[in-house]
Amino acid sequence: MTTIVVARKNGQAVIAADTLTTFGNTRLAAAQDASHDKILQFAGSYIGVCGSAAHHLVLASLLEKRPETQLNSKAEIFETFRKLHPLLKEECFLNPKEDEEDPYESSQITALIANASGIYGIYSMREVFEYTQFWAIGSGHEFALGAMQHAYSRYERAEDIARAGIEAGIALDKNSAAPVTLYTVAL
Repeated sequence: MTTIVVARKNGQAVIAADTLTTFGNTRLAAAQDASHDKILQFAGSYIGVCGSAAHHLVLASLLEKRPETQLNSKAEIFETFRKLHPLLKEECFLNPKEDEEDPYESSQITALIANASGIYGIYSMREVFEYTQFWAIGSGHEFALGAMQHAYSRYERAEDIARAGIEAGIALDKNSAAPVTLYTVAL
């Protein structure tokens, strides 16, 4: 899987990700992967995608075809992913089933977003959260969250908080590895 984090503090938002790709027990390191960055850049937003490696290409392709798309609020992010869901199924052959008990079809995508309006998370049933301080996703998220909880009151820069989280994920999660990609935006 991965570790992807977002943090915001003192007028800045930061998103960071590890660069390891795994296929079961096989690890594809950044040095061997020409496309190791897990963070998409789109219309002033940075989108960190975890889960299947296909999600990155699929999301990049669908967003590129819709340059008018905005991701600057919970409502805009929800509407974007609501409109993308049928396209994921029709154009990209998404399997929308997770669990028979689920109230909605799954988009199978979990992502974090950082842009000038804030930091957000989008989850498989198009749940959108806006975070006030920090968050993490992926297999290393628990380690990252603990590190960022500890770092938030100690550091003034969002970058330092995000680095603490991503470094903890890399150190403790077997499916995350350096180098790190990191992007900063002014709020």
